[in-house]
Amino acid sequence: MKYAVQLEKIHKTYDSGTVALKGIDLHIEQGDFFALLGPNGAGKSTTIGILAQLVRKTSGEVSIFDMNIEQQSLEVKASIGLVPQEFNFNIFEKVEDIVYNQAGYYGLTRNEAKPEIDRLLLALGLDGKRKSKSMELSGGMKRRLMIARALVHKPRLLILDEPTAGVDVELRLEMWDFLKELNQNGTTIILTTHYLEEAEKLCRHIAIIDKGEIRKGGTMSEVLGGKSLEEVYLDIIKK
Repeated sequence: MKYAVQLEKIHKTYDSGTVALKGIDLHIEQGDFFALLGPNGAGKSTTIGILAQLVRKTSGEVSIFDMNIEQQSLEVKASIGLVPQEFNFNIFEKVEDIVYNQAGYYGLTRNEAKPEIDRLLLALGLDGKRKSKSMELSGGMKRRLMIARALVHKPRLLILDEPTAGVDVELRLEMWDFLKELNQNGTTIILTTHYLEEAEKLCRHIAIIDKGEIRKGGTMSEVLGGKSLEEVYLDIIKK
């Protein structure tokens, strides 16, 4: 079995003394659509931060596509696309320039990046907004821009942190279709979301984290056991 992500006994204690992760193990297969769920403060963002090399683990082993994140840092970064929860682009910059600049971070020239940028902007309904400043976009369009930016270098792993927060129902469904097609074409996806129906509809495997520990994990059907995800989730986090 080939894994996109392997976390072994990951601990994280911040300088403040806050213990965020208590020895979690997580294995995500290549090509999976994986949900990492939990309440605020459960350890989701810390886990994502460690995978994206934005947070330094206290102890444990992490590998992405069999690459050690410390020994092969640049190769790991090139294999990951991250869509953070907060908008973090220049609001005065044009849509297409934001994506072109991201491509440049990965060593792509404008000519090399152009076909993929054209494809992404069209697929995500942003083609007509490419010359607009990002501040002129709706909240849903900004979310789409974040996804386009994360995908411009064709990462093998896409990490989505609350990608549809504040997005209306129609746009959310369109984004679901885009993400399902992306996953079917081979991209491994990790999703965190507070919309439980989103995880239930999109994801094949799931882990529920609370207080820095994985409380339950497995295939979606194994975890649900005939119940709704909401029932299972609430049972776990109330314990």
